[in-house]
Amino acid sequence: MISSNDFRPGVTIELDGAVWRVVEFLHVKPGKGSAFVRTKLKSAQTGSVIERTFRAGETVPQATLEKRTMQHTYKEGDQYVFMDMETYEESRLSANEIGDRVKYLKELMEVNVITWNGQVLEVELPNSVILEVTETDPGVKGDTATGGTKPAIVETGAQVMVPLFISVGERIKVDTRNDTYLGRE
Repeated sequence: MISSNDFRPGVTIELDGAVWRVVEFLHVKPGKGSAFVRTKLKSAQTGSVIERTFRAGETVPQATLEKRTMQHTYKEGDQYVFMDMETYEESRLSANEIGDRVKYLKELMEVNVITWNGQVLEVELPNSVILEVTETDPGVKGDTATGGTKPAIVETGAQVMVPLFISVGERIKVDTRNDTYLGRE
């Protein structure tokens, strides 16, 4: 159990049989009446956001999440196979369970899989990955680093905006959190 006075961004709680992550909170002490905590909560399963008010000191169950390091070994049909790095057990996840981060998932990549009561909530990729450009418009003489950007398709199928001088076959570093080009490798 956790008190509403201990809410901080990132704290996970259980409400109505679901896991919610505190995004924002505000302790309010009105001149008349009792204090309360106004929160903005994001669902770990669906991503929806709600606003909820708790009385000051009200306790709610804290969600205990399990984080395991796993390695993506291969893809079989529409299932992605992961190996637990401690027990060497295999787990299969669908693209829906992984979410939009699936576009940067490479074989033999280590990820953190966050579960709650045996249900996968999130697959955390590294903050940046190095990928090879497989398709983009050819570079032209005179293209500069500050001249603009063009779309490029990388080896995992994701599309990233890159500078004009990047060509097919180059390895680039991509930020997986906001889909941005970070540099050449």
